[in-house]
Amino acid sequence: QVQLVESGGGLVQPGGSLRLSCAVSGSIFSINAMGWYRQAPGRERELVARISRSGDTDYADFVKGRFTISRETVENTVYPQTVYLQMDSLNPEDTAVYFCHAGILGGLRDYWGKGTLVTVSS
Repeated sequence: QVQLVESGGGLVQPGGSLRLSCAVSGSIFSINAMGWYRQAPGRERELVARISRSGDTDYADFVKGRFTISRETVENTVYPQTVYLQMDSLNPEDTAVYFCHAGILGGLRDYWGKGTLVTVSS
């Protein structure tokens, strides 16, 4: 089992920044990739950014250059403890619930956090 708890959401003005955090616990040694997804009202959940077990990152086109995913790991391992999403130059279209996701080695299952709401509005 893996537990994911997001934090850091809130209300921010257009052009502002937020940093989301995802605290990871449980069987962290079994985690392959981790990512951030978002779901806006009336829309499907979509991938925002992902970080692999080896630390490689990739981003959705709509956040490239604005968002940065990073992580803290247990010292000298690839086991994640916290995953961050630094979000800069936010615009109203970024308003959504942001979810932390963990994929397990072998693709047998995955885990989701409960989400944190980000609202970009003046």
